[in-house]
Amino acid sequence: MNSKFSGSRVVVMGLGLNGGGLEAARYLATHGAQVTVTDLRDEKVLRPSIEALADLPIRFVLGKHEIDDFRSADMVVKNPAVRPDSPYLAAAQRIETDISLFLQENPARLCAVTGSKGKSSTSSALHWVLSSVRNKVSAMGMDLPKAPQVSHSANPHENSGSVSHHSFLPGKAYLGGNITVSPLIFLDQLTPEDDVVLELSSWQLGDLRARRVSLQDHEGTAEALDTGATRALLKPRVAILTTILPDHLDRYGTMEAYVADKKVIYQGQDKTDVTIVGSDSWGGLFSRESPGRPRTYQTWGTDQAVSQEALDGWLAGPQGPGLARLSDGSIVEVVPERTLVPGIHQKQNLLACALGLLDLGLPPEMIRETLATFPGLEHRLEFFFETKGIRFYNDTAATIPEAAAAAIEAFETGPILVTGGTDKNLDFSPLAQACKRAKQVILLAGTGTEKLLQLLNTYGISYRGPYDNLDKAVLSALEAAITGDNVVLSPGCASFGMFLNEFDRGRKWKEAVQRLA
Repeated sequence: MNSKFSGSRVVVMGLGLNGGGLEAARYLATHGAQVTVTDLRDEKVLRPSIEALADLPIRFVLGKHEIDDFRSADMVVKNPAVRPDSPYLAAAQRIETDISLFLQENPARLCAVTGSKGKSSTSSALHWVLSSVRNKVSAMGMDLPKAPQVSHSANPHENSGSVSHHSFLPGKAYLGGNITVSPLIFLDQLTPEDDVVLELSSWQLGDLRARRVSLQDHEGTAEALDTGATRALLKPRVAILTTILPDHLDRYGTMEAYVADKKVIYQGQDKTDVTIVGSDSWGGLFSRESPGRPRTYQTWGTDQAVSQEALDGWLAGPQGPGLARLSDGSIVEVVPERTLVPGIHQKQNLLACALGLLDLGLPPEMIRETLATFPGLEHRLEFFFETKGIRFYNDTAATIPEAAAAAIEAFETGPILVTGGTDKNLDFSPLAQACKRAKQVILLAGTGTEKLLQLLNTYGISYRGPYDNLDKAVLSALEAAITGDNVVLSPGCASFGMFLNEFDRGRKWKEAVQRLA
């Protein structure tokens, strides 16, 4: 296959088990590069990823990094978890990620989502609608109903959407990024008629800071040929920022440093693009800074008062539907009153998604009807098993205390909560406060758990554990549960120690429940 990577010496730093390093290695090897994969973990841990690449001529250096590999490489592709101050990266001539490689070649319309919690649900819901609407229109052989007409004013409240250039959505919709699907998987299939939704973590965004691409190379325009113009490598047509909360402070040190990476999502936008932000103080900052057109959705329990007149979307009460304001002043329902995944925070995510879809030109009624069928996603308040009238949920992706607290609040009556794990230098007060509402708290062992149980003792909240074995935690939950109870794993912590990652934790939780219940 002819490719600009033919003959290039490439080091993929960090193979991992979630697809990014694996798919970067596969993509580059199949496009002619001489690929070396290096990872500090050994062959035993990485065996699934190694076996997936067995059909390709790839060299593996495992259990260590060799500095000469980095010095001699034409390009190093880093895993987002690798810190930018790594001495191995300092030896590299060129540094990329799977996301940056994708963005350099992507011809499709791009939507990007980031945040501390809710970004996976929001990006998945966005993809669900963009894909479902295409399937519905195609199956029925009809055109998409005409979207409400809107203006292109710089005033955010005069932009409820831009009319699509087509009466229907051509092409296909794709989902990738931090959601454990590398976009390199589908890059070669993309056309300009497609939609791509990327979930982006702060680490992935930080790797894109100040990166620019030549318009001549990327778009081949006459203007670019004459002027040598460039644009930001990341320029999403729709950028959505979900709730911002303290996270990864063990790496960033301060909230300001953490949020600075989040801001990269909109810094390459212009007035042809839209930035969807919450109504809290962080959202206010993003709205003022974004060069795109800001639109604001209601952040439930926001830390600052925002009048309804200043909002583009809001919830009609904790149990009500999500509403949006169109450019003519009319108010339409875009999120149904009843959703398949419980909780007000899920509706908040769907509301942010709906505002982005309106701006892409989709009709409100189609957005509402399609969001009503969104099933949620694995590992995020995922209902997976019921026995003797007891319902079990997997919320392992709740890796910060506030996310686990939100899981408790998602149920009308307090659930049996299985929580705890490894600390990321976070404040566990929000989770401890929410535990007052839980029917029973069951703790998994870990450094974060040690901080949490001190607060539980202070508040006089009883708990079981901590357990250093998942089977013991499941048996304890089964002992405490009766018909009508909900049992939810929502750790509020990182997974390291007992598990490979949060997804491994969720899969093992589901397996243990189904085996022991």
